[in-house]
Amino acid sequence: MNQSKQNLSRRNFLAAAGASIVGGTLPANLVQGAESPATGGVAPCCATAPKLVFPCSGSSDVGALADQAARQMTVEGTGKMYCLAGIGGRIPSFIESTRAATKVLVIDGCPEECGRKTLEQAGLKNFVHLKLAEMNCVKGATKVTPERIREVAARGAQMVAG
Repeated sequence: MNQSKQNLSRRNFLAAAGASIVGGTLPANLVQGAESPATGGVAPCCATAPKLVFPCSGSSDVGALADQAARQMTVEGTGKMYCLAGIGGRIPSFIESTRAATKVLVIDGCPEECGRKTLEQAGLKNFVHLKLAEMNCVKGATKVTPERIREVAARGAQMVAG
């Protein structure tokens, strides 16, 4: 990706995250309150800073469930899946964007709570925490079904709604 496209992508994200951008102007459709062609109203990404969702995305069934629920929340517009590895890698723009979010949700699949620990070790402590173990999801014994994905996504949406 060339530098100008990379900067435009970063600007698009920062505009959606509600962060200030130094220099330059943004296209009208990227400013706060932009109209959404799909809904005819204010686009969810532009109404306020996003609600970020960090699933653990671990290699087990419950990690897959956390991941799929976060993707479902993104599709439904109740949250925006974000990159936990970027936080673990201490990428400054990822940490800044997370701090600028209106709400942050961590979805951990198993009792190890890798997602929570990753955010805390990066100095991020202002988040809500969905623990799938508290939803009777057991590592190695939980089927990832559309119903289960919807159940977890709905619980996550409730947690970031307030």
